[in-house]
Amino acid sequence: MAKMNKKRIKEMSAEEKQKKLAEYKTELAYQRSLLAAGNTSESPGKIKSIKKTIARLNTFITIDSKKQE
Repeated sequence: MAKMNKKRIKEMSAEEKQKKLAEYKTELAYQRSLLAAGNTSESPGKIKSIKKTIARLNTFITIDSKKQE
């Protein structure tokens, strides 16, 4: 999964953001399980990148929900 920038996230609908958030959380769980099993990821910074993308998505979801209020 590629890192998502702010522009791409802003252009997404609320449903798409929720769907991507679920996908990234699944990917994070998978990467953590690989790490716990002793396997190395193809990129050592992949978990950090996924966590940052999840945080970005959560931020924009929160902003959207506050705009609707």
